[in-house]
Amino acid sequence: MVSSLFLARLPGSLQRLTKPLLLQGLALITGLAGLGVLPLGGTGRALALNAYCQVTQADALAKENLRKAALEGDAAAQQQYQTLVRQHTEAMKQCRSRTWPQKQAVWLRLYPCDLQPGILDALFDRVVNLGYNEVFIEVFYGGQVLLPQADNPTVWPSVVQTPGYERRDLFAEALEKGRQRGLKVDAWVFALNFGYSYGLRADREQVLALNGRGQTTYTYAKSGASSNPDEVFVDPYNAQAQADYSRMLGAVLRRQPDGILFDYVRYPRGVGPNSVVDSVDDLWIYGQASRDAFLRRAVNQQGQELMRRYISRGHLVDRDIQDVRDLYPSEPEPLWQSRTPSSPLQPGQAPPTPASLRPQLQTELWQLSVAHAVQGVVDFVNLAGEQARRTGIQPGAVFFPEGNQTVGTGGYDSRLQYWDRFPTWMTWHPMAYAVCGNTGCILDGVRRVQSMVPSGTSPTITPALAGIWGQATYNRPALETQMEALRRATPDITSVSHFAYSWQDPEFDRVRKFCSL
Repeated sequence: MVSSLFLARLPGSLQRLTKPLLLQGLALITGLAGLGVLPLGGTGRALALNAYCQVTQADALAKENLRKAALEGDAAAQQQYQTLVRQHTEAMKQCRSRTWPQKQAVWLRLYPCDLQPGILDALFDRVVNLGYNEVFIEVFYGGQVLLPQADNPTVWPSVVQTPGYERRDLFAEALEKGRQRGLKVDAWVFALNFGYSYGLRADREQVLALNGRGQTTYTYAKSGASSNPDEVFVDPYNAQAQADYSRMLGAVLRRQPDGILFDYVRYPRGVGPNSVVDSVDDLWIYGQASRDAFLRRAVNQQGQELMRRYISRGHLVDRDIQDVRDLYPSEPEPLWQSRTPSSPLQPGQAPPTPASLRPQLQTELWQLSVAHAVQGVVDFVNLAGEQARRTGIQPGAVFFPEGNQTVGTGGYDSRLQYWDRFPTWMTWHPMAYAVCGNTGCILDGVRRVQSMVPSGTSPTITPALAGIWGQATYNRPALETQMEALRRATPDITSVSHFAYSWQDPEFDRVRKFCSL
């Protein structure tokens, strides 16, 4: 008999999964034939999970009713509830060990209301009910951090500011509740997007990334040029930015999550014409720290002076080339990192004219400027990842598969997210969110990532899919359709994540957010 999915009483989107849809989903998965019935030692009871390792309606109801009774002080119910939680933990472990994918994670945001009695238990019960054995908890996002007010050494405000909860550590409590249910619990943190609150700080204005038009990412976002007005990005070369981030990261890592994922490892995503970077003025390299680091890439004085003139004006003129020759006559030509010196002039041979050199030098300086912007992002995520590795916690990077593309002739995606240069000792989490009404574009993104893995390396690739079980949404197929397409196309991938828990259970997410439980 086929069971429906269940989300403990609330009529969330998952309860709209009909029997025909579930039958279709079961037929898609070849790892299990029909329902898996898992005998649980010592209880004399069999727990039925479906082909997605999801708990049946009856078992989810039983667990929820016992949780509520236990919360009201029923000691017998408390014991029975804990027994059922352990049964579900063991059933999930067994089911995932023999069902693709072996790791199935969900992205989750916590709210201050989750600190109310019993809510974290209910939340993580539901996560397990849905077949997940890993959860990515948002810890640093939107200019705030999931640290208690009484133990927050960062420059960001705490997510929880409820009076009387100053010492409650929501992230630490979630780690404990999740692990009690056999879940791997990772921290999910923004990287270069430090948030709107950071942009408001007068003592951090010089830390923000700056473009050649005099806009910080804060003023740029306020003008409507970026995809989200609340996203404020910092200059990755800025030592203050690195120190602020390291302090936050240290506080998160001290709570010993099972892993840590870095998101927003990029520059702002512009809208309209701002979505393409095709001029040096578009680059976020004009902050003092980034500018200084750029000029340090010069190999000689001619090179440095030409680089300075290029980013100051946005282009070269013929006179610039003659000027640097006159200023530094002992140097045969301008040089900077990655520039190959020309062959020495033969006796009596005149140097190339400035007019003949200018187009090539300008092209090379454009490429150097883009590479410098990109390297700042790569260096920042390396620095953060190494800090995590030193504590024994596995880091990962979250990125858009298309974020490293060129656009047109000489243009680049404004995010400059060259994830193919991210360290391969990190786990890679490509956000396969493409929308085309079917799974083709989603699979194209995952295949692109696989094809660009550096030779001789094998990072763990965990695609992130966006969608809802049993229901097509936002012109995306239902999750089970995406999952089966991914399994068939990339069977070597054994870990997948779903964005986001709030999509699967929107009503429970809403009541948790507004304390209307």
